[in-house]
Amino acid sequence: MTRDEPLPVGKWEAFEQRHGLLVRVVSALALGALVIAAIVFGGWPHVVLWSVGAIGIFCEWTRVISNAQPPALIVGVGALAVVGLLAGGGLFWAALVVLFIGMVGVFALTGLRLWAAAGLVYAAPVLLGPVVLRDDPQYGIVALIFLCAVVWSTDTLAYFAGRSCGGPKLAPILSPKKTWSGAVGGILGGVAAGIGVAALFNLPNSLAAVCLALLLSVVSQAGDLLESAIKRHFGVKDSSHVIPGHGGLMDRLDGFLVAAGVAAIIGIGRGGTDHPATGLFIW
Repeated sequence: MTRDEPLPVGKWEAFEQRHGLLVRVVSALALGALVIAAIVFGGWPHVVLWSVGAIGIFCEWTRVISNAQPPALIVGVGALAVVGLLAGGGLFWAALVVLFIGMVGVFALTGLRLWAAAGLVYAAPVLLGPVVLRDDPQYGIVALIFLCAVVWSTDTLAYFAGRSCGGPKLAPILSPKKTWSGAVGGILGGVAAGIGVAALFNLPNSLAAVCLALLLSVVSQAGDLLESAIKRHFGVKDSSHVIPGHGGLMDRLDGFLVAAGVAAIIGIGRGGTDHPATGLFIW
């Protein structure tokens, strides 16, 4: 076998098990670079990236709940695609209407299964949150960099603090590996990242940035536990294996999608759909 030939599946799995941390780090760096590039570039490439992410999450959701019926999948994927088009065109409320119609369609096509329709609710924040926040002309880019920095730092510090310190389990029924030391380390990392971004972009209200970072760090970890609870309920370990070292999109974006949804709700509540990112930072 030459160096340029792909590793067989068995050997790749062995490599991934032996060098799990390396694979995890390389995957995270590659995805992070793609996300940051899309955020900075903006426009339709940014919308397409998060639309694909949401569609992927919905498809994984149907796999997790063992309900991958083609008609329901087509309706759900189609609804998310239209939601992306509408949100990208600035029609946020119309996007919500289409999302609701898609939920009703999936619900009907799966024999009135609430779990199936809930997949659209779960996937939508990873599309609507980043797209709506990025559309803010003043703080759109800053808001998404702040969000990514807080969530990624929370995830990273929680991982290393938990492995290094150990201690009492955070929620052993839902996720037996997560510890209180990891949760605290994650919060400290998320808040530190938020302070760093606030200083870098000279945000006007440091206290608001700290409180926002704290909130987003906590809810991102809650999102991680939520996904663990869903997978445990259906007896699934990984939502898929599309991302080396991480599993599926649900596994990688579980905390981000909840944090993005919360950030969007706060921003829209304070600044409307025209200035949601401004609503996050200007108090």
